[in-house]
Amino acid sequence: MDELAKEAGITVRTLRFYRERGLIQPPRREGRIAWYDDHHLARLRTITGLLERGHTLNGIADLATTFDSGRDVAEVLGLGEPTEETPVRLSPEQLADYFSDEATAENLAAALDLGYLATDGDEIVHMSRRLLEASSELVREGVPLSAVLSSGRLVREHADALADLFVRVMNTHAAGTEPDRMRSLAHAVVDAELSMALDRRLRSEGGSGTPEK
Repeated sequence: MDELAKEAGITVRTLRFYRERGLIQPPRREGRIAWYDDHHLARLRTITGLLERGHTLNGIADLATTFDSGRDVAEVLGLGEPTEETPVRLSPEQLADYFSDEATAENLAAALDLGYLATDGDEIVHMSRRLLEASSELVREGVPLSAVLSSGRLVREHADALADLFVRVMNTHAAGTEPDRMRSLAHAVVDAELSMALDRRLRSEGGSGTPEK
């Protein structure tokens, strides 16, 4: 414990307090010896970083519980399933940099449940760099992260329905189409239809749906 506290730059008393609050996992014990490892040190450095960013110990405890109970990255990604998305590995501190005070335990639990986030040891993995960056941009525009996530759940339902429709049509009329070709065609159709739908909606609300040249 003395060695861990020294490496983390905190006092032994603070370390004991963190253990009592459940902010770090218990050590591995061999007889009367308690072994701490790099995972404990990484968690302590994360706690220090979050405190410096203004998070409270109660909030950090909630985040720790959320992450410790999160879905494993292999479970979310699947085994060898094809994807066009690029996962992003983050520390809790880096995730807080993206979403500031919106990175609450409730929002992170919702993101874990939705499959946006997973855990891999002491790291957090966001399943899609594009979704991560778009979500953080929406938050910076003033949209609460809770609204982003609830909207994302609805988008997921519609996206699943669109994917089912497209695969069914292709399997019925063009069986054997390569997956990459199918993805490209699906993107073209959905992107064009969504663009035109946004144009119609913006015009109906008095906005302009005509892009600048």
